[in-house]
Amino acid sequence: MKNLTLAEAAELLLSGEVVAIPTETVYGLAADATSSVAVSKIFKTKGRPADNPLIVHISNIAQVDALACDISASARLLMETFWPGPLTIILKTNGVVSKLVTADLATVGLRIPNHKLTLALLQAIKIPLAAPSANLSGKPSPTSAAHVKHDLKQLIPGVVDGGVCQVGLESTVIDMTAKIPTILRPGGICKQQIEAVIGQVAVADATAAKPRAPGMKYTHYSPDARVYLVKGSVEHFRKTVASFQAKNLKVGVMHSENTSEHDVGADVIKTVDQQGQRLYAAMREFDADGVAVILCEFFTDDVVMNRLLKASEERILSEMEN
Repeated sequence: MKNLTLAEAAELLLSGEVVAIPTETVYGLAADATSSVAVSKIFKTKGRPADNPLIVHISNIAQVDALACDISASARLLMETFWPGPLTIILKTNGVVSKLVTADLATVGLRIPNHKLTLALLQAIKIPLAAPSANLSGKPSPTSAAHVKHDLKQLIPGVVDGGVCQVGLESTVIDMTAKIPTILRPGGICKQQIEAVIGQVAVADATAAKPRAPGMKYTHYSPDARVYLVKGSVEHFRKTVASFQAKNLKVGVMHSENTSEHDVGADVIKTVDQQGQRLYAAMREFDADGVAVILCEFFTDDVVMNRLLKASEERILSEMEN
């Protein structure tokens, strides 16, 4: 896999190929959203389930009307307030994007990424790009070009290297076709920020049978190591570390930068800030260190906890249960 110039990436995308692109959230695996042939390569490359819809990236608000219909005033207000940025808005599709993108739903998710290289690319090619995370399905999302190369190797022609992602977690997804606007996935824009602009917002049940947005149904963000959330005192945390080490397992611990008692006797310890910018990088580093088990504290950040609950498949080791 090679590092691509914007001109090379544009040529590949316009010819129906897939390439990896940087955004402020995570790196995306991009293809022409209007071409089913191109979009099918995303699913094949990632091993992504066909019923898991994709987010479409555009360069300006004017493009929304070319891809969606029945757009409310509230939806337009969110666009004007938060784009470019980590907010994906679910609208009624007008059928222009491929049905593979929407997973045969009547809706499509749109956003304008806040990354100068990808914005320049989108402006140059003038086509919308479907772009889920540029990793193998279910694994931690890539936040650097090196992560993309590690996961996808020679599966794609190349990646546009835009440095380390500044947000480091996926976008918030909000369904603006619902009677009450509904957050389907928490992310870089919080519920309180959205409500300050458009009023009451609901939060969806993430266990829906058919996912309406990425990250709702399947196991996601999981490293090779087995992830557990540990709930209880520091002493309980220490005992939990020791119990796994007694089974000759290499143990990693992930804690927040605000945790005061860091020494829990783990083999590898990683610190993640409360906004979770380094969450996925830390998971990948644990795998590189040969860690078999990752034990995580409960974070106060709802977005970080959402990703950890997915990564752990909600495996929680609670002090009250021991």
